[in-house]
Amino acid sequence: MPSSKRPILLVDAYNLFTRHFIANPAMSIHGEHVGGTLGFLKSLARLSDQLKPSEMYIVWEGGGSSRRRAIFKDYKQKKRPQKLNRFYGDDIPDTVENRSRQVSLTIELLKTVPVKQMYVSDCEADDVIAYLTKYKFKDSRCVIVSSDKDYYQLLSNRVIQWSPGQKDFVTMKDVYSKFGMFPENFLVARCFCGDGSDSLPGIKGAGFKTMLKRFPELSNKDFISVQDIVRLSQERGSVKPGDKIKLFQNINESPDIANRNWRLMYLGTLNLSADQIQKVESIVDTFEPAGNKIKLMKTLIREGLSTFDADSFYMSINSNLRSGS
Repeated sequence: MPSSKRPILLVDAYNLFTRHFIANPAMSIHGEHVGGTLGFLKSLARLSDQLKPSEMYIVWEGGGSSRRRAIFKDYKQKKRPQKLNRFYGDDIPDTVENRSRQVSLTIELLKTVPVKQMYVSDCEADDVIAYLTKYKFKDSRCVIVSSDKDYYQLLSNRVIQWSPGQKDFVTMKDVYSKFGMFPENFLVARCFCGDGSDSLPGIKGAGFKTMLKRFPELSNKDFISVQDIVRLSQERGSVKPGDKIKLFQNINESPDIANRNWRLMYLGTLNLSADQIQKVESIVDTFEPAGNKIKLMKTLIREGLSTFDADSFYMSINSNLRSGS
């Protein structure tokens, strides 16, 4: 981290858990898969040691956004099933049941260290994390832990992202280097390109390189809105009627697609209710970090995870947070 000021760590919990659940084949002495839980805890300890955060918030999915589903019923409805990076032969465990059990175990273990877990029903973790970075911690340095590109729009001089997939930090300069756009304009381009991972179709012919070629304004630091792009498309598509550029035609025929995608992709208060915001505020304001090393060790032993280094994990988390000493 470039500054000596200690950051706040905001973890997209299910995103981090899922990466380890898929890739880590670790088993307990009881013969149960525990890779999701162990990988999550080890990642948290490494990040704590590396970043020395002053606070750590673990934000779990709240069952999805009812507001987004009301806008577009197919939102996140066609996600591909996860491909597990392991092979059990003929003895294949119920991965759905096991996944749920590991999530519950992870939550239980995290209650023994001074981190704050957050769950706000009927909304997504990224909306909660966006609210925290934009409003609650607007004057603080923040590190978002997630591989999700949805968070790129939040990157700034004080907000960066740690990608478990890339095993590296992502900054607004990195987004510009890769896509030729700064974070907010990258979001605008995504509204036209769509997002297959969330089942959001875009406008035919729209890709990041094509968008940048036809709308070089996207590379500027100044924000250019979806409506600005639609207006420019209409202007440029009518300059030379004989020289028909397909992208201009497609945008002019279906501007509502990009406007709809903005409402679905934008992270902030747009998809949060007043009650949900109040709950986030209350969780942060009433948070009193605590720890229980004995309970941590007893739970690990109960679950057949006695080989996990509980001492190092507890010290890594506890010593780096405000309550640690």
